[in-house]
Amino acid sequence: QVQLVESGGGLVQAGDSLRLSCAASGRTFSSYAMGWFRQAPGKEREFVAAISWSGGSTYYADSVKGRFTISRDNAKNTVYLQMNSLKPEDTAVYYCAANPTGWGPTEYEYDYWGQGTQVTVSS
Repeated sequence: QVQLVESGGGLVQAGDSLRLSCAASGRTFSSYAMGWFRQAPGKEREFVAAISWSGGSTYYADSVKGRFTISRDNAKNTVYLQMNSLKPEDTAVYYCAANPTGWGPTEYEYDYWGQGTQVTVSS
């Protein structure tokens, strides 16, 4: 069982940066690949980024590639999402999730989810 708690969301202007954090409970954090997803109002939840168990491999949605960076600190049981050059279309609730089998973009592969943190980017 893994419990996930996101933090770091907020209201920023276009072009600003934010860093989201996701703290995981339990001693098995390093056994899970981790991902970030987001859901904008009126839209389905979509994949943003994922990182392998050790942090050596990452995977990004095309819409955030070059602007967002996912990282993890297994000693702190935390995964991060550094978001630079934010755009109004990045506005969404951001969720972190834990995947025991891989770091792909498919939601159903992720077993555990946080409650989400709101990111709002004004133009």
